[in-house]
Amino acid sequence: MKMSYCGAGLLAAFVGLANPVYASDASKAAVSVPAKESAEAKALEKAMTPGAGQKRLQAMIGTFDVAIRTWVDPAKPPIESSATSVSAWVLGDRYVQMMLAGDVQGQPFSGIGYIAFDNVSKLYQATWMDNGSTGMIWYQGGFDASGKSATMQGSVPDPLTGKPSPVEMRMHVADDGGHVTELWGKGLGSKMFKMMELRYTRSK
Repeated sequence: MKMSYCGAGLLAAFVGLANPVYASDASKAAVSVPAKESAEAKALEKAMTPGAGQKRLQAMIGTFDVAIRTWVDPAKPPIESSATSVSAWVLGDRYVQMMLAGDVQGQPFSGIGYIAFDNVSKLYQATWMDNGSTGMIWYQGGFDASGKSATMQGSVPDPLTGKPSPVEMRMHVADDGGHVTELWGKGLGSKMFKMMELRYTRSK
C-alpha cells in the first residue's frame, strides 16, 4: 500500500531522530533537526494541499448525460449506448470521483473513475474500473497549454497473452464542463485505434 505524504513525513522524522549521528553530537542535532523538520514540513504541506492543479478539474464536477460509442472492430460502425455520470470532489477537494451508470446493447453497464493532480510529480493521474472487466486501468499524463485537452497513457494486460498492451485516454473539456473522453488501444490487433468515445453533456 502506498504510504501517505503525512505518514512518510512522520516516518522520515522518526528515522532521522533515531540516527546514531544525532546521539553522538547533541549540539549539531539541536541545530540541524529543526531546520530539516521545517523543510520537510513545508514540502509535505505543499504536497498535500489542493491548488491550481486541482482547480483545473472543477469544470468536470456535476451531473452529465453521456453518449457512448464503442468500436470492437475499427472497420465497422460503433455500438451506441447511453449513460448518466455524476462527478464530485472527494477527500477534501483532492480527487474527482466519477460514477457512471447506463447500458450497452441492453445490458447494464457501470463504472467508477477517479482523476487527480499529483502536486509532487506535476502530473494528472486517472484510474477506471467497470463491470466489463476485473482489473483497474491506471493513466498518467497532463493537459496541454490551453488547459482544455489532456492526454494520459497507461497499459492493460492483453487478454490473449497477458502481456502489457498500451492504452491512451484523450480528454477534451469545454468551458461549461461538458467533455469528451476517448479511449484508444490495440484491442486484439496490432495498431492503436479509438475503442470508445464518451461524450458528456451537462444536465446539472
